[in-house]
Amino acid sequence: MTKIAMLGLGSMNGAVLSGLLASGVSAEDVVGTSRSAESAQQRSQQYGVTVLAEEHDAAANTTAAAQADVVFLGVKPHQVVDLCAEIKEALRPHTVVVSVAAAVTIAMMESALAERQPVIRAMPNTPMSVGAGVVGLAASSAVSPQQTQTVAQLLGASGSVHVLEEEQIDALTGVAGSGPAYTFYLAEHMAAAGVEMGLDPELAADLAAQTVYGAGKMLIENRGDNDVAQLRRNVTSPNGTTQRAIETFDAAQMGATIRAGAQASAARAAEITAQLQG
Repeated sequence: MTKIAMLGLGSMNGAVLSGLLASGVSAEDVVGTSRSAESAQQRSQQYGVTVLAEEHDAAANTTAAAQADVVFLGVKPHQVVDLCAEIKEALRPHTVVVSVAAAVTIAMMESALAERQPVIRAMPNTPMSVGAGVVGLAASSAVSPQQTQTVAQLLGASGSVHVLEEEQIDALTGVAGSGPAYTFYLAEHMAAAGVEMGLDPELAADLAAQTVYGAGKMLIENRGDNDVAQLRRNVTSPNGTTQRAIETFDAAQMGATIRAGAQASAARAAEITAQLQG
């Protein structure tokens, strides 16, 4: 079995771990790390895996990494390179280092690791935790096709995996990495509109959540038969209620605003990369 180390168990690595465990990965094959003893205990109870506390064990990260075939780095972008340097000597030559942090390039990680250490830059999103995520992978030249396949299989049970060129990762970040927040934002305002029109807040929230869920399911199930614009047209009767709403959205240039937001997210990822390099 593939041994996995989760260094840092924040929201993104936590989402990845939830997906891995739900897909059948044994908790016995996973070791995590967390900064404080309190956090380590909470995460161990939450996920059912061994979690080492850096507060009590300065070698927690190296201990976890030394036994792993795949190491997921789940710390803040500005901490990734230092973490790579910390675990460098503990890693075996075949161990694949996978970063789930935005903006940290393959070259930046390689600069702190042993020569030809396999490195994958990943961008998952939080729906990985419920088996419905999206993740993009970009592999270094030291990663074999089999190693890429192993990481893709680990993540693929809890989401849709796309192997990309590294220069495409920021675009994926803008669309999918940040995308769940766009959807939550939409649901938030749908529910608020319901409350403003007299609905009970709990009912309005349920209506918005179920509508977003159902529409997403239709998108997935109709892929290949209808594009998203056609699905929208199918429920937009001429001169009907939905058409009036869409006309209001168009008048407010919502389509352009959504595209601009996704592009701004991708641009911010590039800015962070430049800051980390500078």
